[in-house]
Amino acid sequence: MSTDTLPLLLGVGLAVVPTTWRWLSHLVTLVHEAGHAVAALATGRKLDGIRLHRDTSGLTTSVGRPRGPGMVLTASAGYLAPTMLGAAVLLLVRQGHTAWAAYLALAVVGFVLAFIRNWYGVLVVLAAGAATAALIWRASPQAQELAISAIAWLLLAGAVRASLDLWSHRRRTRSRTSDADVLARLTHVPAVVWNVLFIATCTATLVWAARPLVVG
Repeated sequence: MSTDTLPLLLGVGLAVVPTTWRWLSHLVTLVHEAGHAVAALATGRKLDGIRLHRDTSGLTTSVGRPRGPGMVLTASAGYLAPTMLGAAVLLLVRQGHTAWAAYLALAVVGFVLAFIRNWYGVLVVLAAGAATAALIWRASPQAQELAISAIAWLLLAGAVRASLDLWSHRRRTRSRTSDADVLARLTHVPAVVWNVLFIATCTATLVWAARPLVVG
């Protein structure tokens, strides 16, 4: 098995196996909420805080105009954030900048820690930060590259799974508070269209990331 393929199998496997996904989906949620928070700040909104819950859900609240492009960008950023971060981390590793990829991951964790507003969220963020810090300052270069690459694949595959889980959740329940439903109310584009867009974007990014391994 090639050293490039092993992280892919590890990351995707962690996102597919129910036991590991139950715990590691907290990481995907952390990045999801970070996406909302960054988009809110970038569009001039005031960020109130971030919460991460035991059921792997999360909530980011901000203050600003209730409608308009800024709110649309903020609402749409969550499901796209893990796939974007995963792709960025993987690109850095492939270009020989594994340390920068690790520092990027640590910066995201640090950013969320600054805005976290519940104790369970603090525990999740501190665990993610401690694991990332251990990779940076304790792991060998080979182990660091393997682990950071596997985390990138976990984010890429986890983004697809999360968007598919959204589809299942909306079919099972009558709750209409998801990001897709918020976007539907903001744009008058049906929530199902937004959900399909999330799935298509995350899947396309995963395929794009895997293509060099298949073609090569």
